[in-house]
Amino acid sequence: MQKTSLALPSPIEEIVFDYSLFYLKRDDAIHPDFSGNKARKFHYFLTHDFPEIRRVVSYGSPQSNAMYSLSVLARIRGWMFDYYVDHISGYLRDHPHGNYARALANGMQLHATPRPEILPPDTLLIHEGGRQSEAEYGVAILAHEIADWQQEQGIDHLDIFLPSGTGTTALYLQKTFKKLSTLHSPLSTKIYTTPCVGDGSYLRKQFAMLEPDEKMWPTTLDLPRKYHFGKLYREFYEIWIELQQQTGVIFDLLYDPKGWLTLMAHRDQMGQHLLYLHQGGLQGNESMLRRYKRSFPHVNKDTKR
Repeated sequence: MQKTSLALPSPIEEIVFDYSLFYLKRDDAIHPDFSGNKARKFHYFLTHDFPEIRRVVSYGSPQSNAMYSLSVLARIRGWMFDYYVDHISGYLRDHPHGNYARALANGMQLHATPRPEILPPDTLLIHEGGRQSEAEYGVAILAHEIADWQQEQGIDHLDIFLPSGTGTTALYLQKTFKKLSTLHSPLSTKIYTTPCVGDGSYLRKQFAMLEPDEKMWPTTLDLPRKYHFGKLYREFYEIWIELQQQTGVIFDLLYDPKGWLTLMAHRDQMGQHLLYLHQGGLQGNESMLRRYKRSFPHVNKDTKR
């Protein structure tokens, strides 16, 4: 098996945005190709032996961050990788770019057909976005990193915010911190998240698939306006640019804009010490930024990129 080195624990920095101080957990710095929440969700498959596995199968969007990360995982492990999508545009197929192009370069085989219901025993199925119980292993490591830092800093209560797709990372973070509360007493940690795919009801259904005990669930926050996943919004682009200009940090264009808009809208209900989890996903910015620049040409003139 090809070896890879993950930069763990990832650093925690202080940033100032709109005159407010935040801690920033830089999971985007874990690895150039295998970073963010996907490195956490797929850590179990990276560090355990699977002598019987020859192929990994997954499904979702043709520009998915999880798809790209799985292509890296498959390359590292020497597995074949088959990925299934409902549809792929003719333009993307003829002009590969972004995560799709990178995953193809890693050997991914893409199929615009329904995925097989029955898979051979040498095949590992990874659900869309990495929503499965094995993700708890890597997310628990993340929680321990934060808890150790919190204890070193003497922060009695820490609030953590992150945007969610399937909500897997937020769920397992809160679950682990619940378990750690007795070990790190009197420290306490609370997880807040916002749904980026679907609404709060959808997100709670995702939680329930992995953990039936609602006491283990994170707190879900949202905005009055309904946003559709993957659709372009001027305010998303504007806050992404503002974040980069004020903090010097590049964030993901798909999840982080709604994450930061929601966080700033609810900032007053959280405590003094607030940590934002940077979950990576920057590989997807190439295709998203192309779309934003075409749709809002007068907004991007001030960006540093």
